[in-house]
Amino acid sequence: MVELDAFERRIVRELQANARLSNQELAERVGLSPSACWRRVKRLETEGVFTRFSAQVDRHKLGLHEVVFAHVSLHRHTKGATEEFMDKVLRREEVQECYALTGENDYLLRVVVSDVRAYHAFLEEVLFVLPHISKVNSNFALQEIKYDTAVPLPER
Repeated sequence: MVELDAFERRIVRELQANARLSNQELAERVGLSPSACWRRVKRLETEGVFTRFSAQVDRHKLGLHEVVFAHVSLHRHTKGATEEFMDKVLRREEVQECYALTGENDYLLRVVVSDVRAYHAFLEEVLFVLPHISKVNSNFALQEIKYDTAVPLPER
């Protein structure tokens, strides 16, 4: 775990809100000199707090209107079965998130597609061809209430 001081927490908050800030703008917002701010950002990168910088895209503008949560269960939990499943999932762009779970289902996928037909094709061509899948329960999101990529920062 990386300990963050008050300046570093402000840096993380600011960059989570807008990663395109120049170092000068960031330094002004957090109350540091540009050189001190730059050193702290570099330390946060080196420590792995910042893993990458990316652009957030409005998926609707690209015709990606459906978000589907797929609850996946496997027949067997062998190393080969789980590796094959993870390998397939990691290579698919429409799978935005994948979590291994406790409980009734083994995995939860968040899949982003254009429409129901595209999701059906994903099921037929990706999941249903895997021999170790026992069931897939799908839930289409009706409305996006909250979507955020910023992680909460614990206060000391």
